[in-house]
Amino acid sequence: MFARVLLVSTFALMTAPALAAPVNAVASFSILGDMVARVGGDRVALTTIVGPNADSHVYAPTPADAANVGKAQIFFVSGLGFEGWMDRLVEATGYKGKLVVASDGVSSRSMDEDGATITDPHAWQSLANGLIYVANIAKGLCEVDAEGCPVYEANAKAYSDEISALDAEVKAQIATVPEDKRKVITTHDAFGYFGAAYGVRFEAPEGVSTESEASATDVAKLIEQIRKDGVSALFVENMSDGRLVEQIGRETGVKLGGELYADALSTKDEGAGTYLDMFRHNVALLVPAMKGE
Repeated sequence: MFARVLLVSTFALMTAPALAAPVNAVASFSILGDMVARVGGDRVALTTIVGPNADSHVYAPTPADAANVGKAQIFFVSGLGFEGWMDRLVEATGYKGKLVVASDGVSSRSMDEDGATITDPHAWQSLANGLIYVANIAKGLCEVDAEGCPVYEANAKAYSDEISALDAEVKAQIATVPEDKRKVITTHDAFGYFGAAYGVRFEAPEGVSTESEASATDVAKLIEQIRKDGVSALFVENMSDGRLVEQIGRETGVKLGGELYADALSTKDEGAGTYLDMFRHNVALLVPAMKGE
């Protein structure tokens, strides 16, 4: 009797389907990493290169980053020139896996940077673009793990519903601010997509990259504009040097409205540890500041 039970148990173990190993994935920075984690769930083992409160514009990849990318099955980047180091990293590692550019399909914005017209890379700052990111993430995961595709598509659908609901909420909150008050000063020019999507005008002493340096003439013009327009919303960013904005605040008498999150999430305990929480945090600061409250 015991031998028969043992034989049946052994047969069952031999015929049971093996659990698939998690997909080995790498994401370039924290905001994108959170999106990949939401879509991938337990089927993905994720490494994120540039973590919370860190600046992707000036990041220098490490040997550990190269090793992680080299063994990854799928590598997610935002694109539009945001990760200036990405091409060198891919070339250095000889990476041959799946490369997903999450911003593919986004209607990109152009902007002026030191007299040159460049592409604004901060596309995730529109929740409508966030939906495009999620769709590209799910498609990429399905291509490397067809068996898990129904899971990825279900996760993407649930996540997209949350993003769409928050998009409507953000529009409703911004609508409570009179149009002539929707003016904000930030550390660097990272909120162009947010401004276009939600009807807010953003200005910054620095350009699209935190590597840019504002000239004395640009700062003087910005101070004059703040005084002329009666701007009441002035913010620093979590991964930027805020001393210039603080100086502008002192010279104009405009009080700093807090810390916004543009290019990086916060740690989990700081209130902006996910893509959606980042939007909630920023809007909760922006709306009262624009109203002058």
